[in-house]
Amino acid sequence: MRVCLVGEPTGWHVGRLAAALAARGHDAAVVRWSELSAEVATGAAGIRPAAVARADVVAVRGMPGTSPPQDRLEEVVFRMDLLARLAAGGTPVVNPPRALEIAIDKYLSLDILSSLGLPVPRTIVLQDAAHIGPALERLGGDGVLKPLFGSRGRGIERVSLAAGTAPTLAGADHGRVLYLQEFVPNAGFDVRILVVGERLFAMRRIATAGEWRTNVSLGGRPEPFEPPAAWCDMARRATAALGADVAGVDLLPATDGRLMVLEVNAVPGWRGLEAATEADVTGAVADLLARAAKRGPDRRTASP
Repeated sequence: MRVCLVGEPTGWHVGRLAAALAARGHDAAVVRWSELSAEVATGAAGIRPAAVARADVVAVRGMPGTSPPQDRLEEVVFRMDLLARLAAGGTPVVNPPRALEIAIDKYLSLDILSSLGLPVPRTIVLQDAAHIGPALERLGGDGVLKPLFGSRGRGIERVSLAAGTAPTLAGADHGRVLYLQEFVPNAGFDVRILVVGERLFAMRRIATAGEWRTNVSLGGRPEPFEPPAAWCDMARRATAALGADVAGVDLLPATDGRLMVLEVNAVPGWRGLEAATEADVTGAVADLLARAAKRGPDRRTASP
């Protein structure tokens, strides 16, 4: 089986996946996003390099163009288009392009989850910072401002009417969409459930002292966790809603007893999860890629 990993060759996940695939007798090639190109002619079209075009399955490691700077719209659109054309031509892509598109956009993914009855934090999305004060008031006066695109806790801010943060933001020219979410009081941890096909892996992420964000990349401490069956079902439903094969579902147990889906990551990391649980997550992903190649073209669609 020929696998093409699209991502950074020196990345931990790419290296681990390439090694796991090789150990299983598969050929794994690594291609950077910037190396992708396309040629279109009457009656013919092609995507290069050959490692992509000839692959039995393409695995995406790293979102296309969502890291700062985040204003490279042409780059993001072109890369997503390439993945879509690969999938349309019969090459399985993990995760499917539509799942990636939904997951990249926090508003769209959260709205889809909410429409299916999954519990999510109350969220207001604005384009004018002058309205952030009234919006924050509707959310109870305490909120979290997030970039619409982005991951690993980067660019996230706590905003509060009591602290006077909202007026400061209202006077600033952010030049971006303002994704404002209620701050949900919690015990200082959240739960990441990694869905890999039918398999689930889970950990609890505990924020460091003085930090409210639990991301492992920001110093959060991962530890093994056995989620209740209802939590596992919620993670599976969230993954299916996006039409994903592999997804990191972040769940937040609130102090008032509510359990909420914070977001779903369609290119999740699992380095901290493997370290905390000693589970072979990489092997599970490699096996899923082999199954995807045998399954052939993906006919599923994400929830509208």
